[in-house]
Amino acid sequence: MKKMLKVTSSLLTLLMIGIMICLAIVVISSKASGGEPAIFGYQLKTVLSGSMEPTFQTGSIIAIKPTKEGMTYENGDVITFRAEDDKVITHRIIDTNKVDGKSIYTTKGDHNESADVDPVLSQNVIGKYVDFTIPYVGYLLSYASSKAGAALLLVVPGIILFLYSIVSIFNTIREIDGKKESPSV
Repeated sequence: MKKMLKVTSSLLTLLMIGIMICLAIVVISSKASGGEPAIFGYQLKTVLSGSMEPTFQTGSIIAIKPTKEGMTYENGDVITFRAEDDKVITHRIIDTNKVDGKSIYTTKGDHNESADVDPVLSQNVIGKYVDFTIPYVGYLLSYASSKAGAALLLVVPGIILFLYSIVSIFNTIREIDGKKESPSV
């Protein structure tokens, strides 16, 4: 029974350390990139509206490959772009035109009935969706990007790990004291 408790205790410790490291990476990455984390060269974006349902559910996170100089996109590609009001939007390209050697895209949300009013200039494209979506995790990511969320996701696991360490130390001391008190034969 004691061996099973030790193994369980060790696994819980490793799990908590792993969770803390993952949360720290997400929060630090989020802060370093200006609000949206980047992992392995892909940016994670949170879906805030239902304009692309059923492709993406509201609250999902999607991965996009950032646009590099000279990249062009085709009809059917799902792109993330910056609109005139500095709003970030992810919609599907339904038409592509070239004007003065520059690509201009007409986009539309899959759930919307009509195309977006303003065309998207190639320099406003942030990246292309890469077929990676995790439903509902965007809510957690948005919260982690806030000041309160960052503090909570870093401080609370740290406090739990600290308290768990104190309990482990006291249990070890009690175990050592118990061995000292038992008579030797």
